[in-house]
Amino acid sequence: MLKKKIVPDPLDKENQTTAERKLGFLERLIPGYRFIQRGQYKSGILTLTVAFSFVLLAAFRIQLIVGSLKSFFLSAFLAILSWSEFIDIFSADILEFWIGAFYLIFILTIIYRSSHKALLKPQLPKSSEQSFSQWQLAWKEFLKKKVALSALFIAFLLYTIAFLAPFLAPYAPNSQKDFIVTAYQPPLSKFDVLVFQEEKKSFIPLRQDRSLTATVANELIRQNEWLRLRGNTAEFEFVNAYQIEGTSVVYKQGSRVKSEPLTSFRDHDKLAKTASNENLPFVEQRTFLLGTDQYGRDIFSRVIYGSRISLSIGFLVVLIAVTLGTILGVVSGYFGGFTDGLIMRFVDILIAFPGLFLILIIISAFGNSIFLIVLTLSFTGWMGVSRLVRGQILSLKEQEFILAAKALGLSNARIIFRHLVPNSLTPVIVAATLRIGSIILTEAGLSFLGLGVQPPTASWGNIINEGRDNLLNHWWISTFPGLSIVLTVVCFNLIGDGIRDAIDPRMRD
Repeated sequence: MLKKKIVPDPLDKENQTTAERKLGFLERLIPGYRFIQRGQYKSGILTLTVAFSFVLLAAFRIQLIVGSLKSFFLSAFLAILSWSEFIDIFSADILEFWIGAFYLIFILTIIYRSSHKALLKPQLPKSSEQSFSQWQLAWKEFLKKKVALSALFIAFLLYTIAFLAPFLAPYAPNSQKDFIVTAYQPPLSKFDVLVFQEEKKSFIPLRQDRSLTATVANELIRQNEWLRLRGNTAEFEFVNAYQIEGTSVVYKQGSRVKSEPLTSFRDHDKLAKTASNENLPFVEQRTFLLGTDQYGRDIFSRVIYGSRISLSIGFLVVLIAVTLGTILGVVSGYFGGFTDGLIMRFVDILIAFPGLFLILIIISAFGNSIFLIVLTLSFTGWMGVSRLVRGQILSLKEQEFILAAKALGLSNARIIFRHLVPNSLTPVIVAATLRIGSIILTEAGLSFLGLGVQPPTASWGNIINEGRDNLLNHWWISTFPGLSIVLTVVCFNLIGDGIRDAIDPRMRD
């Protein structure tokens, strides 16, 4: 009697051999390595590049990252011991270090887990489009749009830069030091720095008692001060020139000439008796990659920190405006009648006002804080979304599946949130993506006019405003934040175009 040979199903995970499912050392250590082995070069190289970049940053800034985590856990412990002490010590500038450290850990975890999960997942045979949902088909089509995909990757990098600003920026954005030497310096300028023996003093006084709460509070004060100074706790001065004369160091700052004894500088005891002006242990060199402004502040650091303001305002404004517009559009379209007429007439009134003038009036009357700017831009930008959603709802509520849901006795809330809203999100997503770029431009315009984010807080708009009087002689102050705005707006517009083409079945290949 012949026995029928059983061929194992390639889709059955239980029939896969241990060798096929087991990851080797290199596959576990290096994300993207197995993709390259399989011939998936684009996925492998992209995964490997992103992972390597984050690991390199973590290695380069390991002290700041560890210090940020230490500050976070000390703060949590102090909050448990004494909430009042925690409130007295806590400041918002330390929060950015916590967010950056946890974001870096989160991204590295996601990269490694997703890479391993993709390797353990069995490869499915190619199937027809009917086996994919609408959103899966849209994503597959979006992946074919190389320009939009590149723009999405750049947008991810921009938001990553914003989250990791404390670790990427070489200086504090508002750091002003010896501007008689450092002011108006072009890109790639280098300066000698004399480092003193004296340590910088903390702005927050240490606690004098020896209780556990005081000990934790003092350690947190020292740690937060170390983070603010990025580890450069010693006093220093930028100089144009210096030389050793006997037991003193004579240095020049602009037109001023100063002299300090050798014993006041760091590691002066390591100085040889026949010391020259080269390779001195207390001399460092600092570089300003994109130059400095009129106060000697580093433009590169200010552009990086400015991205946090511009990108966060763009995202928050669009999130609030889309949420509000979607809710009012759904209510207006679904219930109709008097509700529809009331909401749409209110929309018509708001649209009749010139948007920019309405924003200027609100900011002039109530101030120009970041919170008010977000609210003002949000509540003056939801009308287009509400009209768009209303049109979609008017079309969808007459479809058979909505009539069947009503016949089955489903509640209005379930019909709206389970059937109408998900099917009306397609044009909303496209409009939201395109809207982010215009919001960033509006915020930059308000800051340029002095009505947006106020100095010394860095945003791309007010950095351009600070350099507008020196465009010919000191072009770098306004050029680099301007290029950042152009890059960001173009990327979001390309992403919106790619999403629109991917969602529209008529544009698919």
